Amino acid sequence: MSVEVNAGRVELPGVPPRIAGLVVRHADLERDAAAMAELIKTANIHDGVDWIPSAAALAHELAHTSGMDVTRDIVVAEVDGSIVGAVRTNWRIRSERVFHHLEPQVRPDLRRHGLGRALLAWAERHVADGLAARTMGPMDRPHVLAGEGDLAIEGAAELATSAGYHVDGYGILMARPLDLPVPDAPLPEGLEVRPVRPEDHRRIWDADVEAFRDHRDPALRNEADFVRWFGQPDLDTSLWEVAWDGDEVAGSVMTFIFPAENVALGASRGWLEHISVRRPWRKRGLASVLMVRSIRRLRELGLGEAMLGADAENLSGAVRLYESLGFRRTRTTANYRKAIELPEPTNDEAAG
Repeated sequence: MSVEVNAGRVELPGVPPRIAGLVVRHADLERDAAAMAELIKTANIHDGVDWIPSAAALAHELAHTSGMDVTRDIVVAEVDGSIVGAVRTNWRIRSERVFHHLEPQVRPDLRRHGLGRALLAWAERHVADGLAARTMGPMDRPHVLAGEGDLAIEGAAELATSAGYHVDGYGILMARPLDLPVPDAPLPEGLEVRPVRPEDHRRIWDADVEAFRDHRDPALRNEADFVRWFGQPDLDTSLWEVAWDGDEVAGSVMTFIFPAENVALGASRGWLEHISVRRPWRKRGLASVLMVRSIRRLRELGLGEAMLGADAENLSGAVRLYESLGFRRTRTTANYRKAIELPEPTNDEAAG
C-alpha cells in the first residue's frame, strides 16, 4: 500500500498511518474552515458529541484562540483532496502552569489506521520544537500537555494512555428538559437585571474573569479571548442574564442558541454558558436566580432543552446547584495531562 505522508508539506513522526494517498499539510484557514467544520460535524455526530460548529464560527474561534498561530499550529490530513483528519495546538497559562492543548480529530471511517496517533505525535513534537525555540509560552513555570476525551468515544482513552497521559479530573455535560417545573427565584434585595449594552461588555467580561479565578486551573484570559467571545457569529446578548448592584456586575449567565447546530443534531436547545457570581454576592442564591431566568427565557422561545458544561469536581459546588435545578449528567469527558521536560536553558539564559 503506497502512503504519501510528506508530499513536501508536513512529515508525521513515527510509523506512517496505513492510509493510501494520505497528504498532511499546514492548514489554510480561509481555504479549509468549511472542510474542517464538516470533519468535526461528521466525527461528533458519530460520537454523540454535542458540538457542531459552523464554518464561520470555527474560523472565528481559531483566528482568535489565545496562544495559537493558525499558519503554524494546525495541520490537516487529506485523501483525494478531502480533509479526513486534523490536529491543532495552542498554549495558555492556567494557574502556575503553561498548558499546551492538543486536539486531534480523525474521520470515523479512517480510525484505527494510525492517523490519530501520528497526528498526536506531530503535535507533541511541534510543542517540543516551539519550547526549544522559546516561542510557546514563558519558560519560568512548569509546562503540561493537555487534551480531552469523551469517555464514550471508542479508542479515545486507549490512545491517551498509550501515549503516556494520565487523567486529571473530569468534565461533564448536563441537560434539563424545559417542560419540567421551574422554581420561583426572586432577585436578592438591592440587585437588578438590565439589558446588555455594548458599552457594558468589558465590565461584564471583567466580572466573569474575576469570578472564574476561584475555579480549578483557571485560564489567564487576555484580549484575544475578549475579541473571540464578543465576536462569535451566534452571539445574542439579549439572551443573557446579568445582575447589577449599582455599577457593579454581581453575576451573569451568558446564554447561547446555535441554530445550525440544533438543525444538525435534530435538537431544540439553548446553552447556559459562563455561569458566574463574584465573591461579594455569593451565598445569596444569585446563581440560581439567573439560571431560572435563563431557563424561563429559553422555554418562552419554544425550545425544549437547556444544556451546560461543568467541571465534575467544581470547587464551588456548582454541580450540586445544577442538579437541584433539574439538570442531569449526560456525558463525561476525561481531562488528560502529561508533563513536559523543558529544554536546558541556553548559555545566555543561564547567565541571566
